[in-house]
Amino acid sequence: MGMSSDNIHGLILAVSSSIFIGTSFIVKKKGLKKAGANGRRAGSGGYSYLYEPLWWVGLLAMILGEVANFAAYAFAPAILVTPLGALSIIFSALLAHFMLNEKLHIFGILGCLLCVVGSISIVLHAPQERAIESVKQIWQLATEPGFIVYTCLVLIMVLVLIFLFVPKYGQTHMVVYIGICSLMGSLTVMSVKALGIALKLTFSGSNQFKYFQTWFFTLVVIICCLLQLDYLNKALDTFNTAVISPVYYVMFTSFTILASMIMFKDWDTQNGSQIATELCGFLTILSGTFLLHKTQDMGNEVSPQSSIFASPMTEPSIFGSPNNGHPIFTSPNNEPHVFSS
Repeated sequence: MGMSSDNIHGLILAVSSSIFIGTSFIVKKKGLKKAGANGRRAGSGGYSYLYEPLWWVGLLAMILGEVANFAAYAFAPAILVTPLGALSIIFSALLAHFMLNEKLHIFGILGCLLCVVGSISIVLHAPQERAIESVKQIWQLATEPGFIVYTCLVLIMVLVLIFLFVPKYGQTHMVVYIGICSLMGSLTVMSVKALGIALKLTFSGSNQFKYFQTWFFTLVVIICCLLQLDYLNKALDTFNTAVISPVYYVMFTSFTILASMIMFKDWDTQNGSQIATELCGFLTILSGTFLLHKTQDMGNEVSPQSSIFASPMTEPSIFGSPNNGHPIFTSPNNEPHVFSS
C-alpha cells in the first residue's frame, strides 16, 4: 500500500523539523555554556541564559522545528511522524562532533545508521491518517476511558518525578529530567495533533474555534510545552548533548506511540505483518540508541554493569568530552554541559 499525499506532506515536514531541532540542541547548548560561565547555570536553577543571544537563536531554531512538526501531525499519524525524530539525533550528534568537541566514534556512527534504518522501516509501513471532520471527534477519542486512565497515570508519574526525584537525583541521573519531558511530550503530541487538525479544518472552511474543545487543546499544548522547555534546559545544561538526544528520542517516541495507539487507535486498520514490521523498525531504532549510549572510545574500558540509572562515576561515554577521561554523566561542577520533543 503506497503512501497517501497527506502522509507524504507529513513526511517532508517531519524531516524539516528534525533538521531544525537537531541544530537547536547544539546552538542552545553553546549559549547555555557561555551564559553559565558568566552567571548561575540553568542546571542549578539559574536563568542567565535568557540574556545570551546564542540561546535565543537556538530557541528560534527549535520553534521553527516544532512548527514544522506541528504541521506534520496535522497530516500524518503519530507513528509515522514521531520516529523521524531519529534524524535530529544524527544531526545533533554530527554537529556536536564538529562544534562542541564531543567526539563521535565508530560505534556512535553505527548507532546513527541503525536509527535511520529503523525509521525508514516504520515510515514505509505506517498506517494512513484517519478521516477527521470535526474537533469533536477528537474530543470523543480523548475522553474514552482508556486514554483518561493513561493521562492520569502520566500526570501522577510527572508529579512524583518533580517533587520526589528532581531534588535528589536531577543533577546526577539524566532519566529524571528526560522522563518528565517525555511523559508530558506524549500529551503534548496528542493535543498538538488535535489542534493541527482543527486549524487544517478551519482553513478549509469549517471553523473549529467555535468549539471549546479546540481552546482546551490549545491550553494543554501551551502548559505542556512550557514544562518541557524548562526541564529540557536543565537536562541540556547538565548532561552531554549527544547522549541526551538519543535517550530523549527513545523515551519520547515510546510514550507518544503508546498514547497514539490508545487515543487514535492507529493499528486498528493494519494487519499483523504491518504491525510486526513497525515494531521491528522501532526495535532497530532502540538498538541504535542503545549502541549510542553504551559504547565509548575504543581506548577506554567499558563497564559491563553501566546503566542510564547509574551514578555519574560509573557511566561510560561514546563521546570523548573536552576533558578526556570524564564520563558523560559528569557532575555539573566538573563539566558544564547543556524538548522532542
